[in-house]
Formats: sequence, C-alpha cells, structure tokens
Amino acid sequence: MHALPHQPEFRGVEIVGTRMQRSHGATALQVTIDREGGVDVATCERVAARINASLDAFTDPYTLEIESAGLNRPLTKPADYERFAGREVRIVSTLPIEGAKTHRGRLDGVRGTNVILARAGKELPIPLAVIKSANLEYDVRADLQRAKQREKNR
Repeated sequence: MHALPHQPEFRGVEIVGTRMQRSHGATALQVTIDREGGVDVATCERVAARINASLDAFTDPYTLEIESAGLNRPLTKPADYERFAGREVRIVSTLPIEGAKTHRGRLDGVRGTNVILARAGKELPIPLAVIKSANLEYDVRADLQRAKQREKNR
C-alpha cells in the first residue's frame, strides 16, 4: 500500500493509483486517494499542496489532479481483495471464465493465487493473473433499504 508521508494530516490516506501522461508540452499527473470513511475536498487540497511543494524543482509545465477513489473504488492489489471481503464487486478478466469476462458477486477474499467470488450460492475462483480490472460496486438500492430499515427501527 502506498501511503503519504507520516504527517498527521495524511494519517490513513492511501494512494490507490497514479497516472502520468505527457501531452502538448505539459505533464498531466493524476493521483487517486482513499481513506477509511472516504475522502473530502479538504483532504484532496492538502494532498495537492504537499505534492505541489515536492514538485517545486520540476521546471516543466504540469497539471495535477487529486481525486477520491469513490464509491466504486478500484481494487488494485491482492491485499485489497482481502480488505474488502464481503463487499459486492465487479471483476473483468482478460480471459473468459465460465463463458464470461465480466463477473459480479460478493468478494470472499483470496485463496492461493485466486480471488474468490461468491455468486448464486457457489464460489467462482478467478486467477489474479487474469484480472484486467476490479471495482467495488456501490448498490444504491441496498443503501436505501438499509436507511429505511434504520428509520423503521427508531
């Protein structure tokens, strides 16, 4: 897990992904961050200020974009599959598995070199080596149902 420097304002902030692209004489830098409980605009601003300060010596023109990983956070490393076990996910594989390349279900972690996806009462092992992309899937309907249930229980 990439983390920002050990300063109180960056505690718990994880760098989920980075992208750098050179275009029209400038470099575009994009950094995706996350932390438990989510990322707010103030956190993005603090991270941007810290990165900009670190790039002061960089003389070429650049743009910097800091963004939250969001509700459909990408899963980028094996530890993510353990951390988010129990959550609904969407995994796209490079090769067909059981006749499909897109797989949705509940994440059951990692077993050996396979990510385990639970769907319709059975397990689907997906080799880490063939995962093209994976994201958490935010289910608005389930969230609304939980809110209604909480309201009903009051």
